Amino acid sequence: MTTIAIVDDDPIVCQSLQTILTATGTAEVLWTANDGDAALAGYFKAPSSRPDVLLIDIQMPVADGITAARRILARDPAARILFLTTFADRDYIAQAMGLGAKGYLIKQDVSAVGPAIEAVMAGQVVMGSDVLGKLTGDVHAPYAADSPSGDEGALDDALNERERDIAALVAKGLDNRDIAATLYLSEGTVRNRISAILDKLGLTNRTQLAIRWINEHR
Repeated sequence: MTTIAIVDDDPIVCQSLQTILTATGTAEVLWTANDGDAALAGYFKAPSSRPDVLLIDIQMPVADGITAARRILARDPAARILFLTTFADRDYIAQAMGLGAKGYLIKQDVSAVGPAIEAVMAGQVVMGSDVLGKLTGDVHAPYAADSPSGDEGALDDALNERERDIAALVAKGLDNRDIAATLYLSEGTVRNRISAILDKLGLTNRTQLAIRWINEHR
C-alpha cells in the first residue's frame, strides 16, 4: 500500500485526511506534523519514515510548506511532494511547482486527494482545475525568473516540431507511456527526447517544463 505523511497546521485536517485515506484503503499514513520543521524532522527521522507521497500545506508556523519542501528535495530529490492548501495564489503555485513538486491541490475538493495520490504514484503531475486556471489565466511567468535556464527565448524558437509536441503533452500531465502512445513513439524515445529538451532549456525536471510551456502558451 502507498505510504503517505500529512503536514498541516490544523490537527483536525490531519486527522480527517488520515481517517478518509485509511478508511478507503488509499494509503497508509506513517505520521503527521503541524509545521515545516516538524515535517523535515519526521521525513528524515529514519529511512522507514520516508513516505511514498508527502502531503503538505503552504502557510504554516515555524517553517512554511515551500521552505520545508525545498529543504526536503535538496536532500532527497526523489521525494514526491503534493501540496494541499487553501491558497490558489499564482506565486505559491509557481514556487511549489518550480521546486519539482508532483502536484498542487486546493482543499475544497478533499475527494480529489485519493486519485491525486494514485496519479502521483503513477508518475504524473497533478494540478487541480483552479490551479490550472491560475497558470493559464493572467499568470506572468513567475517561475521563469527562478528557473535555471539562461535562455529566456520562446520555446517555439528553441524546440523543433517533435520536441514541441512532446512538451505540450508533458504540460497536459501525460506520463511517458501516454505520450509514446499518442505520438506513436517508444517510451525510451520519449524519455530520451524529454531529457534532451530539459538539457536544451537548462531545466531540471518535467514539471518546470510543463509550467514554462503553459506560461508561454496561455
